[in-house]
Amino acid sequence: MSRTMARFQRLKRDLVRIEGEVAVQFNPNELTLNKAAQFAEVVIPGLDAPILQFVRGQAETLTVDLFFDTTEDGTLDDARAVTELTDRFYQLIKIDRHTHAPPVCRFVWPDRGFAGSQMTGQWESQNASRQNGFQCVVESVRQRFTMFATNGRPLRATLSVSLKEYKTLDDQIAEIFMQSPDHTHAHIVQRGDTLARIAAARYDDPLQWRAIAEQNGLDDPSALHPGQILEVPPIE
Repeated sequence: MSRTMARFQRLKRDLVRIEGEVAVQFNPNELTLNKAAQFAEVVIPGLDAPILQFVRGQAETLTVDLFFDTTEDGTLDDARAVTELTDRFYQLIKIDRHTHAPPVCRFVWPDRGFAGSQMTGQWESQNASRQNGFQCVVESVRQRFTMFATNGRPLRATLSVSLKEYKTLDDQIAEIFMQSPDHTHAHIVQRGDTLARIAAARYDDPLQWRAIAEQNGLDDPSALHPGQILEVPPIE
């Protein structure tokens, strides 16, 4: 058994505190990640092929098979049930009574260099969040039991786990940070923000706050509240 184990961290909903941690019994031999983008086909009569228009990115998925075995503790009627280990993972897809949803997790790989942590150029700022893990929700858990004690107690199992990327709106806007000057940007109001401060950050000119106020129909430019989403228009 490997000394350094992949594990699942169950995060609190504020995505800061760790509520619990579950280590896999054996490090998996294979991980499969899938990331896709959605494009719409714009049909124009007379053209050989439709025009492709980007619509949105799709959530990345990670699938992995986890193996569990308790036969080293015996195989007779007093054997240890493998479900003592597998149920810890199964409960990650169950609804939490407090949040009314399955928990947000982080799949942690035991070494640096996880897929998506070596990007370059404009995507380099996203590397830190993928250095050794994948923030996610558990989308599905398929359990396959392959060995049983004489009384029917399961002793060996393989869990096929599907994880789906989880990012808050704040996370995504901060990562994308679109730079094109001829596009309208979105800004999430933080505590202490003012229109002048936002204009200074976006336009390098705090006096351009009126453009943001007009774009968002703000009668009282000082009436901002944390979490409010503002459209920041391009200016000439």
